[in-house]
This record gives sequence, structure tokens and C-alpha cells, in this order.
Amino acid sequence: MNVRSGIRALLFFLAFFLCIEPIAAAGYGWGYQKNDDHKVPDIGEYNEVLEKYNAFYADLSGDKDIYLTFDNGYEEGHTSDVLDVLKAENVPATFFVTGHYVKDQPKLIQRMVKEGHIIGNHSYHHPDFTVISKASIQKELDSLEKAVASLTNQKKLQYLRPPRGTFSQDTLRWTNELGYTHIFWSLAFQDWKTNDQKGKDYAYKEITKQLHPGAIILLHTVSSDNKKALASVIQEAKRQGYTFKSLDDLMIKEYMPQGLFGL
Repeated sequence: MNVRSGIRALLFFLAFFLCIEPIAAAGYGWGYQKNDDHKVPDIGEYNEVLEKYNAFYADLSGDKDIYLTFDNGYEEGHTSDVLDVLKAENVPATFFVTGHYVKDQPKLIQRMVKEGHIIGNHSYHHPDFTVISKASIQKELDSLEKAVASLTNQKKLQYLRPPRGTFSQDTLRWTNELGYTHIFWSLAFQDWKTNDQKGKDYAYKEITKQLHPGAIILLHTVSSDNKKALASVIQEAKRQGYTFKSLDDLMIKEYMPQGLFGL
């Protein structure tokens, strides 16, 4: 037994006798092999782990569907404009929000739901799930769900994006047992650095060069570049034959029996 395994075994031994729930096993940071060939990125060994726990990073059907998602931890004054674009282009999105965002921006949360968008769970306090217990994770998720339910008619949050993109087999299993579907992403770029925005054209190129069938796109509404480029990105994707769908559409595609729609 190596040192790491020995320490791990000792922690579980102590947890058993002290009635302390162990924290997750060693975590990973989400990542994938970027390409500009309009193909779903390779994620290597993560494929098997995601499949095991019903997690998604893309729609692997080959259909030219796109799923637009945003992570919202705080507000920089751009989300209202983003929502205007989505409404004008008739595009659904999922907004993964934190407790701070719900508390700070209740009217935007209400507008998102009113205009047909999905609120996803990004946890209440945005901790690294891989260093806390299952009970603590559940508290984070429950608190965020209750905060959203107090403002909107969306009472259940099905989709989860792990804070900081960190995860482990334990956190995937635990959240799956709690009824959540992990949603990672297959298209993103460094758009969250508010002091390092590089202009509308840069954002447009970074997104459109990575477009591929089944893309789950991660963007941040704190980016002024994204706000300015979003309409052009959507219009270009549509021109290329892509259709924007919601995560609910992806779940229907994944879990509805084949042929049911032909009945």
C-alpha cells in the first residue's frame, strides 16, 4: 500500500468510528482537447466516468444541436442585454447560478424563468465539492434550490454544474444519488476575466471556430465581449445549420425510447 492509499484508508477508518462522513476521493479539473475541426472534443478517460454517473459534456448523437449555458456568480451589468439577445433570437439557455447571484439579482432570476430559460444549480457558496462531504454538498444544493424556488415557479433544479469545474467519482455519484444531472461543457474560452476583455471580434472567433454538433457551450455573462458578440454568434451558428436547444431537449433525446416520437 502506498502512502496516499494508507492515508486514505486511515481517514475512512477514523470517519467510521467518529461518525464523520468522509470527503470525496481525489478530484479532477474538467478539461478537453480543443479542436477547430467542428468535431466533439476528446475527453479521454473522462468518457467512462461521465457515462457511469449519467453526466454530460456534449450531445453525442451527431445532430447539429447546440446547448447554450451561462455561469452566473455575480453581475457586471450585461445579463439583461444577453437576455434581450436570447429573446430576439428565440434561443433557450440554462443559467447556472450561485446563492450570491440569486440574492443579489432576484429580478434577473425571475426574468430568466419568465422568458423560458432554465435555472441550473451552481451551489450556494461555490465551494470545491471535492474537499467537502456529501452532506455539505447536499446543503449547498438544497439551499440554492430553495432560494430559486422562493422567487420563481421553478421549484426543482435538475442540472448541476460543479463549482470551479472540479469533480471526482464520489461527487458525481453523490449528486447523481441526489437527483442531479452533471452538465460539463465542450466549448468554452477564457471569457471571465473582466479586466482582460479582448473585444467582440475575439469572442466571436473563439466561439465560432469551436462550433460542433452537440456542443454544450459555457459562457459567462460578466464578459462584455460575450454580450456584444452573442447575436452574431447565434446568427452565424444558425447560418451553418445549427439549432439551439435546451438541456431538457437533450434529456428527452437521451432517455425517451427510440421511435416514441413516431407514434
